Amino acid sequence: MIELSDSCIRVLIADDHQLFRDGLRALLLSATDMEVVGEAASGDDVIRLAGEAIPDVILMDIQMPDMDGIQATRQILAIAPQVRVLMVTMFEDDQSVFTAIRAGARGYVLKGARHQEMLRAIRTVASGGAVFSPEIAARMTSFFASTRTSNPQETFSDLTNRELEILRLIGQGKSNAEIAETLIISVKTVRNHVSNIFNKLQVADRAQAALRAREAGLG
Repeated sequence: MIELSDSCIRVLIADDHQLFRDGLRALLLSATDMEVVGEAASGDDVIRLAGEAIPDVILMDIQMPDMDGIQATRQILAIAPQVRVLMVTMFEDDQSVFTAIRAGARGYVLKGARHQEMLRAIRTVASGGAVFSPEIAARMTSFFASTRTSNPQETFSDLTNRELEILRLIGQGKSNAEIAETLIISVKTVRNHVSNIFNKLQVADRAQAALRAREAGLG
């Protein structure tokens, strides 16, 4: 189960197409645990509104006027690293996907995603997890297939067996609560292991850790 606070997930929508924003807003209004705190039609707008509205999650398009979503993500996270960015776009090429992840995006969902898939993605990202559309996950798996090592333990030699196991689950996009349930340990213990993993891998967040895991053939 994904852990959520009692308060609603505050969502900022960033897309230059009014029709798509209207559709996302209607979807979010149908969810009792979410609220729309603003809408942006350009990169400049989303940076400004992110500072004013303090959202939990930003649904970020890539192609927008003034500044693209990836550049906007970098600027937002530089000043508000607690904000989670979920890319919602029609671009599924490798460069867009990996550039977005390197910029700090916690997930990548295609605009053709079903309603329930989109809501699950928002909740997963809001809880600290990483999430990718099935099509994107397949591309990532294919991309890394030729570069993965035969023995992840050699790649992550600094990690303990338990940390390696948790990194594999992070690579699958699981939250701390889901990892705790899978391994039958406390969430606090998972958090401690995740912190150690981040330090040893020198990564800033779950999205980067998940990327490292998939690159090594985990996840």
